[in-house]
Amino acid sequence: MHRHFVLVVTLLFSCFFSFAHADNRDDNTALKNPTSATQKSAAPNRGVLYRVSHRGNTSYLFGTIHVGQAAFYPLEPQVTRALSAADKLVLEVDIRDTLTIQQAVMRHGIYPDGQTIDQHVSANSLEKLKQALQAADIPFESVARMKPWMITNLLIVQAMARAGYPAEQGIELYFLSVAKKEKKAVQQLETADYQLSLFNGLSDAQQEEYLKENLAQLADGSAIKKGFALITAWKNADNKALEAALFEMQSDASASARFLQRVLLDERNPNMANEIEALLKTDKKTFVAVGALHLIGDKGVPELLRQRGYKVQKLY
Repeated sequence: MHRHFVLVVTLLFSCFFSFAHADNRDDNTALKNPTSATQKSAAPNRGVLYRVSHRGNTSYLFGTIHVGQAAFYPLEPQVTRALSAADKLVLEVDIRDTLTIQQAVMRHGIYPDGQTIDQHVSANSLEKLKQALQAADIPFESVARMKPWMITNLLIVQAMARAGYPAEQGIELYFLSVAKKEKKAVQQLETADYQLSLFNGLSDAQQEEYLKENLAQLADGSAIKKGFALITAWKNADNKALEAALFEMQSDASASARFLQRVLLDERNPNMANEIEALLKTDKKTFVAVGALHLIGDKGVPELLRQRGYKVQKLY
């Protein structure tokens, strides 16, 4: 059984498509007063939080999801205090740089002039795609030049938004609103071009398989059901549930799950650890927010840093 790969990517890996509709003007009610701890009563811990130390320097590592809802905010004091104490906010990608993101999307997610998706997938896959687009009220003509992986992610982002978890309520935008209010520097671990190039590295056949697997899960509702389970695990800082999700992916034989494990996690985690290691050597206090699955397991970023001799403490 497939493990709802695109949904995991949507929740735990940066998604760019929604930011074309988010203007970052702080007119979202959930983000107007991001540090006000009086807005809600005490909430359970959410996500995953680590503290990494090196010669007096500290980096907090917080595991995020890339969608959200107003009820998430403000986050618990332990997280907001760590962010406020940091000199710098560090994200996977600085999603405010919309021009660079758009250029990366054009480079990796759009076919060249004269090419459309119907030239790259089978008639059966194309028909199922058109059915999914019709159900989502998306005209086929508006996405005809998009590559299969990009259309699939777009569909799942919209499905999550309809289910009450829009990406414009995501944790990254919340953290950016705090950084703006506190005049805090922002840095990125990766680039949009690099992240999207990983998807574009899939062959036509792999992209079609990626599309078919997830269209089926969208059609039967299993993708959203799995998404709710992951969100619940994050909302309750249920590390066992997150670890179980990672174990499922590792044991899944589907092409999509293999891509998630080998490329989106195993390839990226050591590079993230390298960047955080550099921060620990130069910055007094940083707050690093990345997808929660990057912080889980024996190949996760905290464990990689621990193996390199850094002091790593799991706060929850």
